[in-house]
Amino acid sequence: MMRRLTLAVLLLLLLGCARQAAAQACTFHVTAMAFGTYTGGGAALDGNATGSWTGNCSGSWTIPLGPGLGAGGSETNRFMTGPGGAEIEYGVFQVPYTTYWGNTTGTEKTGDTYTPVTFYGQIVAGQYPTPGNYTDTLSTATQSFNVSVTVLGACAISASNLSFGAYTKGLIDSTSTISVTCTSSTTYNVGLNVGTANGATVTTRKMTGPGGYVLSYSLCQNSNCSINWGNTVGTDTETGTGNGTLQTLTVYGQLHANQNVAAGTYTDTITATITY
Repeated sequence: MMRRLTLAVLLLLLLGCARQAAAQACTFHVTAMAFGTYTGGGAALDGNATGSWTGNCSGSWTIPLGPGLGAGGSETNRFMTGPGGAEIEYGVFQVPYTTYWGNTTGTEKTGDTYTPVTFYGQIVAGQYPTPGNYTDTLSTATQSFNVSVTVLGACAISASNLSFGAYTKGLIDSTSTISVTCTSSTTYNVGLNVGTANGATVTTRKMTGPGGYVLSYSLCQNSNCSINWGNTVGTDTETGTGNGTLQTLTVYGQLHANQNVAAGTYTDTITATITY
């Protein structure tokens, strides 16, 4: 009886040890990396994910990080995918924002302490992808986690000066350019206001010179100036659709003939407004 009792005790002890060892296995977990909202063309946007261990962990560790699922992704240039296969570029770093995190020797993150680890993400500035939701999936050796951002439509605009040169009472044509960059598929309208001269309209603009004299001129959407360029959306503005890159619009100026004014320099300031 004593032998049987002793054997039963030993089996119970062994089973108890087996259960304890299984409960203490070391595991690694990573949270999702959510960037929130990115306005097209905006500044770099930061995000992060946190990795942590549970269980009985000891010794040194190495965490590789794959390039993700985006087409053309690498350790240094990863891509989230959005509407119609559009992509937005981002990076993941061990140290913000200098040391990339990859899955090859020298780019993997290593350590021997088991405090939480931060994955530092950053979306590259100045991108104009199609508005919508973008996602990617990154993988360590043991776990995958999601990366996401919502892109909002946006546009940027700039303009060059228009000079008519020297006026000798003959009609003068001249041009300038307006540069527009909008997120892909974003429709826009570019309007030009009346300028700063008293009594000016979008069809008869005026440059002001010495003694209050003015020179009348027009701004148009086409070269023969048959289509006026004004500031009312749906009526006389220039329209377009963004493609994520810079688009150039030509402003056609026409200085009217046979105006009797004093000699001197004449100027006006036009404000270009983009609506999207």
